[in-house]
Amino acid sequence: MTSFLRSDRSTPVAIWLAIVAVLILAMVVVGGATRLTGSGLSITEWQPIMGALPPMGDAAWAEAFAKYREIPQYKLVNAGMTMDEFKFIFWWEWGHRLLGRLIGLVFAVPFVVFLVSRQIPKRLVWRCVGLLVLGGMQGVIGWWMVASGLSERVSVAPERLTVHLGMALALFVMTVWTALEAWAGKPRQPSDTPWRTWALVFLGAVFFQCLLGALVAGTDAGFAYNDWPLMAGQVFPRDYAGDGLWQTLAHNQASVQFHHRVGGYLLALATAVLAAFAYRDRVLPREAKQAAWILTGVVVLQILLGIAALMLVVPLWLGLLHQAGAVFLLAAATLFAWRVRRS
Repeated sequence: MTSFLRSDRSTPVAIWLAIVAVLILAMVVVGGATRLTGSGLSITEWQPIMGALPPMGDAAWAEAFAKYREIPQYKLVNAGMTMDEFKFIFWWEWGHRLLGRLIGLVFAVPFVVFLVSRQIPKRLVWRCVGLLVLGGMQGVIGWWMVASGLSERVSVAPERLTVHLGMALALFVMTVWTALEAWAGKPRQPSDTPWRTWALVFLGAVFFQCLLGALVAGTDAGFAYNDWPLMAGQVFPRDYAGDGLWQTLAHNQASVQFHHRVGGYLLALATAVLAAFAYRDRVLPREAKQAAWILTGVVVLQILLGIAALMLVVPLWLGLLHQAGAVFLLAAATLFAWRVRRS
C-alpha cells in the first residue's frame, strides 16, 4: 500500500522546480537583451512548432528579411539594414523563443514522469498544473506583445511588455515557492503573527516595482533623464504630464521613470524598516531573520545597479545585470515570505 502513497516532500521534485526557476531567470535576462538590442520584432510570425527551426539556406533568410522589411520598425528605424545586421537581431529573438520552448519541455516532461510515479506531494499537484497552464499562456501573451509592434508602432506596446514580463516574474515566484514547499514538506500549524501578512505585502511591493521597471524598459525611459538624483536638473520632471492619464502612467518617459525612482526609494525605506523590526523581534526564527538580511543586501545592490545603469545610459551588460537583479530580489523576497509563513 505504501507504494501508492505520495510523500509529503520530494527532493527530486524540488530540484526539478529549482532548475525551471533558473531557466525562467535566464529567460528574463535574454528577454532583456532582446529588448535592449531592438530584436523583439525581427521574427514577424508566431509558429509554435515550425518556428523552432531557424531559416535554412539563403532563400529562407531572404524570405524572413523580406517580411521584416514590411513592418514599421524597419521602415522608420532600420531602413538600409544589411542581412548580417538582420541576422544579429534575428538570433536574439529566435534564442528567446527557443528558450521559452525549452522551459516548456523541461517543465512538462518531468511533470508527467513525476505525476505518474506519484513523486509530487499531493498538495502540490494542482499547483504544478497551474504552473503548466500559466506557462502555456505566457507564450500566447508573448505573441500578443510582439503583434502590437508589427503594424502601427516601431516597438511593442509598453503595457503589453509589462504584462509579458509580469507573467514571467509571477511564474518565477510561484515556481520558487513550490520548490521550497516540495523540499521542506508540509508546514506545521503556523503561529498567528503579523509578519505573515507583512512579508506578503512586501513581496507584492517588490513585484509592483518590477512592473514599474518594465514600463521603463517598454518606453526606453532609461535612455532619458540620465542624471541622478535629479531629473534633467529638477526634483520633479517638468515633462511629467503626458497626453492624458494613460499616457502619463504607461507611455511618457518622464513620468514612467519618475514612478520607478520613487518606487525604489519607498522600497528601500520599507526594507530598512523590515530589517530593523526583524532584528529586534525576539519571536521571529533565526532563519527568517537571516532571510531578512539577505533581502536587505539584495535591495541595496539592486538600487546601486539601477543608478549606475541610468547614469551610464544603460549599456547592455549593466542593463541585463539590473534586470537579473530584479529577479534575485524577487527570489529573496519570496524566500523571506516563505520562511515567515512557516514560523
